[in-house]
Amino acid sequence: MEPLSEALQLLRRQSQLEEAMRQPGGIRVNEEREIYALRERLKRYPAAVRAILETSSRLHRPVESLSARDIESCQ
Repeated sequence: MEPLSEALQLLRRQSQLEEAMRQPGGIRVNEEREIYALRERLKRYPAAVRAILETSSRLHRPVESLSARDIESCQ
């Protein structure tokens, strides 16, 4: 998988898990472990993560709504 696509997928999943943490009842241990594992995997793609976050900021859209095409067109 391409680094940009994988980083985007990981950031989307991280966002879902963080949202679950904010819900009543919080998050279970398994999801918390998954968040830590996702963050470790994201460290492999610093340039892709930076590009995704910059695109999100420029377009004023959440990461979940971005596509790889959006990111590539803003770079």
